[in-house]
Amino acid sequence: MRAAGSEALRLARDGFETIKKPDQSPVTSADLAVNDILHAHLRSAFPQDGWLSEESPDDPERLQKERVWVVDPIDGTKAFIKSVPEFCISVALIEQGLPIVAAIYNPSTNELFSAIRGEGLRLNHESVDPRQVNTGQLPIIALGPWEQQTGRFAALDSSAQHRPMLSIAWCLALMACGRIDAVATFEPENEWDVAAGVLLIDEAGGTITDGSGQALTFNRPTPRYRGIIATSLCCPPSLGRELANLIPAPGTQTS
Repeated sequence: MRAAGSEALRLARDGFETIKKPDQSPVTSADLAVNDILHAHLRSAFPQDGWLSEESPDDPERLQKERVWVVDPIDGTKAFIKSVPEFCISVALIEQGLPIVAAIYNPSTNELFSAIRGEGLRLNHESVDPRQVNTGQLPIIALGPWEQQTGRFAALDSSAQHRPMLSIAWCLALMACGRIDAVATFEPENEWDVAAGVLLIDEAGGTITDGSGQALTFNRPTPRYRGIIATSLCCPPSLGRELANLIPAPGTQTS
């Protein structure tokens, strides 16, 4: 991941190409280069494992695998394009539907968050206690810029500070280590956006569900969720209750 991050920074400095995907979202030559580095390394080291990445064609054979690597080469591509240091590389190893090893790396800040199930959260290989980070100020919640602008979470205006979410993977890592208190979106998210963050949060004592409050499982035929709700170990219970109250009833449209 550090090698891939160095290549992303080199391309950010020396220049990269940007094209539009069929869904009109941007992808850069840096996304593809990072994907190639991770794919070559992980598939060489673990040839029997499956592979699911935002920047690779989806191979249904992964559904038959006991272990699958779920990868977002650059989460926050728009931040990368604009030179905002909030893009990151997100990698998780899924075993029987759950992440067992995970890492999120921000090459701009040289911060590598990682976890092995049952062994706690680490930052650059040092243990992290999120309870030592909380400052006691008004809680901070990361929200998607569009949802913030449209007032989807206006009910939280008086109880939390809002932080724009340019990369959900990066915000989940920041929440796991206690720098922010919650992450919320009712927009669609993919497995590669959140797989690594789920394990980081689990190991830090936080909670994370999809936008309907259901537990997250991985390596599914359609690797997509309708939203994400996450709270840190230090999130005030009152904010957690307010978020729960915003979860739409089954069948309700959130847009």
